[in-house]
Amino acid sequence: MKLKEDMNPLLLQVFRSVVWVYSVITFLPWYLLSGAGANLDRARRVKARSVSGRPAGPYRATNHEDGSQQKLVSSLHPGVDTLDKVMEHGAARFPERNCLGTREVLSEEDELQPNGKVFKKFLSGDGRTFKKDNHLCSTPPIRVILGEYQWMSYEETYQAAVCFGSGLAALGQRPQCNIAIFCETRAEWMIAAQACFIYNFPLVTLYSTLGGAAIAHGLNETEITHIITSKDLLHSRLKDILLEVPRLQHIIVVDSKPTSWPGFPRGIMVHNMDAVQELGSRPDNMAVARRRPVPSDIAVIMYTSGSTGIPKGVMISHSNIIAGVTGMAERIPDLEYTDTYIGYLPLAHVLELSAEMVCISHGCCIGYSSPQTLADQSTKIKKGSKGDTSVLKPTLMAAVPEIMDRIYKNVMTKVEEMSSVQRTLFVLAYNYKMEQITKGYKTPLCDSLVFRKVRSLLGGHMRVLLSGGAPLSAATQRFMNICLCCPVGQGYGLTETCGAGTISEMWDYSTGRVGAPLICSEITLKDWEEGGYYSTDKPHPRGEIVIGGPNVTMGYYKNEVKNREDFFVDSNGQRWFCTGDIGEFHPDGCLKIIDRKKDLVKLQAGEYVSLGKVEAMLKNCPFVDNICAYANSDQSYVIGFVVPNQKQLMALAEQRGLRGSWEEICNNPDMERDVLHIITEAALSAKLERFEIPRKIRLSAEPWTPETGLVTDAFKLKRKELKSHYQEDIERMYGGK
Repeated sequence: MKLKEDMNPLLLQVFRSVVWVYSVITFLPWYLLSGAGANLDRARRVKARSVSGRPAGPYRATNHEDGSQQKLVSSLHPGVDTLDKVMEHGAARFPERNCLGTREVLSEEDELQPNGKVFKKFLSGDGRTFKKDNHLCSTPPIRVILGEYQWMSYEETYQAAVCFGSGLAALGQRPQCNIAIFCETRAEWMIAAQACFIYNFPLVTLYSTLGGAAIAHGLNETEITHIITSKDLLHSRLKDILLEVPRLQHIIVVDSKPTSWPGFPRGIMVHNMDAVQELGSRPDNMAVARRRPVPSDIAVIMYTSGSTGIPKGVMISHSNIIAGVTGMAERIPDLEYTDTYIGYLPLAHVLELSAEMVCISHGCCIGYSSPQTLADQSTKIKKGSKGDTSVLKPTLMAAVPEIMDRIYKNVMTKVEEMSSVQRTLFVLAYNYKMEQITKGYKTPLCDSLVFRKVRSLLGGHMRVLLSGGAPLSAATQRFMNICLCCPVGQGYGLTETCGAGTISEMWDYSTGRVGAPLICSEITLKDWEEGGYYSTDKPHPRGEIVIGGPNVTMGYYKNEVKNREDFFVDSNGQRWFCTGDIGEFHPDGCLKIIDRKKDLVKLQAGEYVSLGKVEAMLKNCPFVDNICAYANSDQSYVIGFVVPNQKQLMALAEQRGLRGSWEEICNNPDMERDVLHIITEAALSAKLERFEIPRKIRLSAEPWTPETGLVTDAFKLKRKELKSHYQEDIERMYGGK
């Protein structure tokens, strides 16, 4: 995707000539010093081959050195075969190294919005004095000030986990009896998880955005007596359903204040995490022998956020996670203790948990954040203050496409607002770098002069970005590679495979693909007749993706019917999982996701429409922040629900002379018609078929967030909930009303 240059042709030719001269002068030294030839060889090599020689596979990674078939690997360090040993290994090798970091909150402010809503804003600072009404005060009234990161070393983290686990045992928690954690991503989450791994308490993870019925279902199904949570979630989500969880006896709150918790049902005791750690540190409790886990023991029962129906609990053994972590770590070049990772995705999601375990296994620092405080422009960061990336300056980060798409659109909007000369310089540098990186070259001059500000959005030191959870558009991936000056590894995996399946290699700058199988897994393609996908298809074998290996989990908790549908064991004793995703293998062994069984709808005239494909193509339109395509099989056309980009839509409304609130603009039929026209043009440019293009749309003034229940915590669309939410609009757009 080249960006268009708009500038005086003569001036443009001068710039191009300067770039050409610079390229000629620097070609030889940079070719010799940058290892461009080796990078190209790596990018072009065959990364996986079919073990059987058949087009269907199974495909397995090839060895970097000699191209031979890679044996499946399930262990990262000798003897480290359970998760408690991963933390022990880190504490033994890097005892004084920073492990878990949290920004100190010094004070807070509530900001009243024009619509009457109140939002908390965070201000980074050092606690200096401020003036209000000409009177000095030590902190600005009701304003949140975020300080520096406060760190726990590996040894301190390990000891805190041991004490907490001992305290839980003193409160009656028993080995191989489930314990739940219902908490936001923070250092205490990881300490609690490590405690459970050390004492062999299977950890039940629940998303903080699940509804009350789903939370109660997970707690009752796993027979929970102890739960770890935060003060906010206890009062906002848990308290209302406590009577629906009759086995619950102990609630452990990770916040240090308050110390007493009145108003809870009889029989339920509420404790502070600090108090439980203190209880566990008593000599008589520490002296009690603990039962260590074995690799086949359940480490985590992870309830998926689920795009449909009641969430399912996935049973993940210690050996499953170790295998997944081993595969992921192999794809991150030069991973070592000097790296700093920023954690902000839900730890109840397998991508974040696995990424942080990768870091702990290599002695990296993990600094905690949230989507609302991640960058200087984040919603809870006061203008002029520093977001978490600016303070932490991370080198590693995992992200979902929703967040990357947001960064991409924000930067491109600012590019559109530049003067003609500035915009053309940016575009010229963008296109020049795109050509250079595809040849294996680096562009230090462009990086320092043109892309430095964009790179600073994530702290300026990022060297590897890992994208997962959903497909990443080619435009966004290319933008991240170029403007953030670091490779983006797009990965593919599921909770049922510990998040591990494939990750693209960091020197492979192709887009739209998810890379070759990891060294812990192998992939085969199963024909899907209904959708017309076969392993004999030309030029690429296609079919349902089936993943096998030691990272494939033990199945769904108390759900034998789904286990028989989705999992199977082959004659060699290896477990396999049928993903429901459709993929194709390219000649170099890389996988591309092209469809999903559940996303395929057959229209009245017999045409098949891939809703996911339509959405992926249209999300690149500047007017679209999010989109859900929908089709009824008894109808002849596709419709869509669109969360529009507020800045673009308000500018369009101003051009049309329309005035009103955001809701009124979104509900205006003329705006729907205009946006539909723009989306149709974008769809035609993306070469969608006529029957795939939405014929009618509904603009939504309400953004879709996990809190609204319309998307998962990984920002995947919940089609069932979206259909219910927009049922009246569906009937209207299909002529029922």
